[in-house]
Amino acid sequence: MADGDGLGEAATAAASPTAPAPGMSPPLGWRERLRAGLAGTGASLWFVAGLGLLYALRVPLRLCENLAAVTVFLNSLTPKFYVALTGTSSLISGLIFIFEWWYFHKHGTSFIEQVSVNHLRPLMGGTESSISDPGSPSSSKESETNRQNLSECKVWRNPLNLFRGAEYRRYTWVTGKEPLTYYDMNLSAQDHQTFFTCDTDFLRPSDTVMQKAWRERNPPARIKAAYQALELNNDCATAYVLLAEEEATTIVDAERLFKQALKAGETIYRRSQQCQHQSPQHEAQLRRDTNVLVYIKRRLAMCARKLGRIREAVKIMRDLMKEFPPLTMLNIHENLLESLLELQAYADVQAVLAKYDDISLPKSAAICYTAALLKTRTVSDKFSPETASRRGLSTAEINAVEAIHRAVEFNPHVPKYLLEMKSLILPPEHILKRGDSEAIAYAFFHLQHWKRIEGALNLLQCTWEGTFRMIPYPLEKGHLFYPYPSCTETADRELLPSFSILGPLELKYKKESCNFTT
Repeated sequence: MADGDGLGEAATAAASPTAPAPGMSPPLGWRERLRAGLAGTGASLWFVAGLGLLYALRVPLRLCENLAAVTVFLNSLTPKFYVALTGTSSLISGLIFIFEWWYFHKHGTSFIEQVSVNHLRPLMGGTESSISDPGSPSSSKESETNRQNLSECKVWRNPLNLFRGAEYRRYTWVTGKEPLTYYDMNLSAQDHQTFFTCDTDFLRPSDTVMQKAWRERNPPARIKAAYQALELNNDCATAYVLLAEEEATTIVDAERLFKQALKAGETIYRRSQQCQHQSPQHEAQLRRDTNVLVYIKRRLAMCARKLGRIREAVKIMRDLMKEFPPLTMLNIHENLLESLLELQAYADVQAVLAKYDDISLPKSAAICYTAALLKTRTVSDKFSPETASRRGLSTAEINAVEAIHRAVEFNPHVPKYLLEMKSLILPPEHILKRGDSEAIAYAFFHLQHWKRIEGALNLLQCTWEGTFRMIPYPLEKGHLFYPYPSCTETADRELLPSFSILGPLELKYKKESCNFTT
């Protein structure tokens, strides 16, 4: 029966048309061959027509005279001209090479390559398609990698950024150091102008004053402008926001001002809702008032969290996520994760991760390391490197180790802060995904949650030292994420203060040798 089946398959294959080999295009039909032949014939006809046109216009264009003039010019050139030409071209080439080296050292890519790929290739009709088929796996992987690298180097607003007056400025008073860089504060000013201003600000004098206030570089000038806006309109929500962020010296004062801002913001928001369909300007005003209201409620939740009213903070965050689901870009779920971990509500944490830990959404250190913490929690109290190397890893331990692999593969900077091998500083207002700034922001709030679970840091240390000691130095593609982007070092240098970049304090930390790997 087996032989008969084989003969039947051979007969069927012989009777059917020959299938194209893998990687080869199928044979063209007569219509496709005719169309290709006509296209080739058309190109030849155009070439012949062009030659005929040049021959017919040889007299009006004086081609013979111009050709003779060019010949005379070339014959009259001396060797000094060619020496000067060679020297000039060498000088220009050297300058281009130096610029390329500087640009590559700073940005991690070639300037000429970027210009040719992004600007010249579209003008030439995408000549790269003749080399690689756009639908081929190799080209799709390369384009996907490029897009991923660009998105990974994007600077994001820190979901857990501190308060300017109550926390960052107090740090300056105590240490005399500036925790925020000019680049970081400039990004915040751009965020404030985007969220808190719109084209209809001229309709309300207080909003016009606040539009100028967000652009002020000097903090006293911004605070003075906020008071001027309150004199014009006592219900100016954005003025209270600015005072709560920058003038309040304690969290209690900041919460009091945010409550005043909430009262004014809800009134303005309801008024904008009633007029939203009247014109595009009213719709833009509603978007602005929505951003203001969401920002105020979120900061009130963070005030409650800092003052120990954690359940109140969780309720505010949950209500925000239900009322404004499109505003997921604000990453309110990361604030919720941290508050739920403080409550030790691990089942609720897992429910939040099940919703937001999706491969299609932008990952973050908070999501990856929180998922690793939950899986580590089930095995860390009884984990021992010696026992694991002798008997092997159980299923739960393998899941925990794989979760740590996934987290460290996303951001390898975090373990150094969780293991207290590098000193923590105040997190910046903006972070770079997979960068050192994101690691500081995560560890600043989540270190206590790792310490609370017995053995969690021990398992993290063993797994990190055993497998990911060299990350991010080799730019190799990981199992789950794309290669570690080379642009993070430059961006982190602009986001983090100089005292954290030039000389991070290395604490005395005795490492335990862990010899097992997965």
